[in-house]
This record gives sequence, C-alpha cells and structure tokens, in this order.
Amino acid sequence: MDLELDGARVVVTGASRGIGRAIAGVFAGEGADLAICARSAEPLEQAAEELRGTGRTVIAEALDVADPAALRGFVDRAATGLGGIDVLVSNVSAGSSATPDQWERNVATDLMPFVRMCEYAEPYLAASSRGGSIVLISTTSALHTGPPSGPKAYGPVKAALNHYAASLARTLPAKGIRVNTVSPGPIEFEGGGWARRRTDAPDFYESIRSAIPMGRLGRPEEVARAVAFLASPAASFITGANLVVDGGFVDRI
Repeated sequence: MDLELDGARVVVTGASRGIGRAIAGVFAGEGADLAICARSAEPLEQAAEELRGTGRTVIAEALDVADPAALRGFVDRAATGLGGIDVLVSNVSAGSSATPDQWERNVATDLMPFVRMCEYAEPYLAASSRGGSIVLISTTSALHTGPPSGPKAYGPVKAALNHYAASLARTLPAKGIRVNTVSPGPIEFEGGGWARRRTDAPDFYESIRSAIPMGRLGRPEEVARAVAFLASPAASFITGANLVVDGGFVDRI
C-alpha cells in the first residue's frame, strides 16, 4: 500500500530513541521530511544524522517541551524550515514512578505540551493541501489499572490525553485536520525501561511477557508503522480512533 507520504512535512517530539526514533525513521523511509525534538542534544543529533542519510530534510532541536515558549518556537521554526506542517506526532513522557511529584511532572510534560502543541500547529495543519493529521502516542496503561499501570500518574494522565484527543477528533475535521491516538503496550528496546526490567526485575518482566498472547513484548517499529498509517492519506476517513498496538495484552472489546 502506498501511504502517500512522499514529501510530507512531519513533526515528531521525543524522537531521539525508542518509539519516537522509530516513528521518525518510518516517515523518512516513506519519503517525508522531518522536524524532530528531544530533551538531550547528543542522542537527538545522532538520530538526525542517521535520518539525513535517507536523503530527507531533517530539522532537529533540543528543548524541554514543558517550556511553552521553546515549544512554540520549535513548531514555528519547523513550519518555516519545512514549508508547512502536514503531520504532528506527540511522543513525550515524564515517566511512570509512584512519587508524589510525578503527578506534576506528568501533567507538565505529557499533558500540557500536547494541548499547547495542537494549538500552535493548528494553523499550519489546517493549511495543509494533504489534509492535516495529529497522532498522539498514548499507552495501554490508560486503558486498565492492572500491572504495569497501577496507582501512578502515568496512566491517568494519558487517559486524560486520550479524552482530549478524542474531543479534538470531532472538532478539528471541520478545519481539515484528523486526530487519532496510538496506544502501545509494553515495548522493549535497548536502553528502555523494559530492557532494564528484564535485568533488574526479571520476575516482573516475565509476568508481563507471559500475559501477552503473542508471547513477547513489542518493538518500536511495530508502533511506528501504525502511526504512519493513521497519519497518512491512506487513513483519510479515520479520526477519533485509538489504535492499540499491544500483542493482545489488554483484555477488552
């Protein structure tokens, strides 16, 4: 299937590693030009250099998405450098610890940047000749309270994001913008949380792995391909979807 992404102008946050890096890679492979950001400069620039090897334009900025001025500047510079924005992918998180201040960090880093970024990017997305597309990267922890979710900030804040994205999905199509969500289950990659748990908490890791009907944790590229499809003109009549990519982990209809 041709996703019709050649020449698309795509913004991806949290793109230096893991799922975000894989998303950027899939879009570049489909012929899209990119503006990417992450907090740490060195891994971000390494990712940018690798992506430029595909022959695509790649703009990279290290910034804290919780800083409204920095985030607005990044979106505006991305639109200027790419000549517009067709796709916006929000992939950031402050983590999932159970400490009391984690709630404030998740609201500041997960929730508010998505709200602001949708506002900042809306005029550019509405002007897209391809039709604008927003994809929120959420989590299956927003859909259930069992392990590894539990009484922590991560799942509830992502659930709030799901609600907001679904609401935008009903209001923004009038401006030519679709909004969808992708909810990964446990995803493993080198240097990521599940790779650490496999070593540091093998019993917990195995309890989660054994609960996945496909018998393994997911890979970043499996999430990335779902994102590219939903963002593309191939999914032109889809808005308000929450595509779960979890190997059957969450037991729901």
